[in-house]
Amino acid sequence: MKFAIASVVLLVAILGAQAVDWQSVKNLNIETDAPKIRHGAPTGRITGGTLSSRNQFPYQVGLLLYVQGGAAWCGGTLISDRWIVTAAHCTDSLTTGVDVYLGTHDRTNAKEVGQQIIFVEKKYVTVHEDWNAETITNDISLIKLPVPIELNEYIQPAKLPAKADSYNTYSGETAIASGWGLISDSATAVTDILQFIEVPIMSNSGCSPWYLGLVGGTNICIKTTGGTSTCNGDSGGPLVLADGSNTLIGATSFGIAFGCEVGWPGVFTRITSFLDWIEAKSGVANYGN
Repeated sequence: MKFAIASVVLLVAILGAQAVDWQSVKNLNIETDAPKIRHGAPTGRITGGTLSSRNQFPYQVGLLLYVQGGAAWCGGTLISDRWIVTAAHCTDSLTTGVDVYLGTHDRTNAKEVGQQIIFVEKKYVTVHEDWNAETITNDISLIKLPVPIELNEYIQPAKLPAKADSYNTYSGETAIASGWGLISDSATAVTDILQFIEVPIMSNSGCSPWYLGLVGGTNICIKTTGGTSTCNGDSGGPLVLADGSNTLIGATSFGIAFGCEVGWPGVFTRITSFLDWIEAKSGVANYGN
């Protein structure tokens, strides 16, 4: 996807889902395309990360999306016993639906203790009505599980920010991003074991110049110095505050197409901008104490 802005051409990667062939899907070996940009085919990522421990991120969701000609992989966040937040660019091209991986650490081990894989039909997926792939705005969607999931030590929702905290920019705070995305720019497949990074949150004024106007008030950015970043396969996945509260403040959205390790900020959908939308569609909200 090429964006010509102010006479400068930016090559921007929408982070996350990568098309795979059906044999790869059967083998649960999710092979990614070469790092190229296809309109509507997202790319997202964790590079320079750390292997998570079992149950470290019980709100993390994996998504195997059935799209035209194959399948793709994204992340998401459980926010209740019934609802998942992810990116619009992950779900806007569904054909039949999506396999939702809950309680997953090793995505290739369907017999992993605590893991559940649930198929959700396309009709239970809500893409933001104002999602715009050209400007990468309103990059958010919701997935409704067919029945409430039983919460346990492996499966727990993240917290939405309190409504009273809607105007918090989180600039300067530390956050955690997690996912099964590529672990380096040379990797050819998403990783098996869930990984994470702990990163500082940038101000939007510091992030926006990197993307010449693509970053707006409904985005939140992280610093990715030292090759630590989100990468292909992480799209839609969680950015939570690193204060132990598991408060969801972002969903992985986009980055620069030149690579995940080049130091450009990672850009997320800012969850506080969509609290009213989430409540209207799902009924899930946090009104504080």
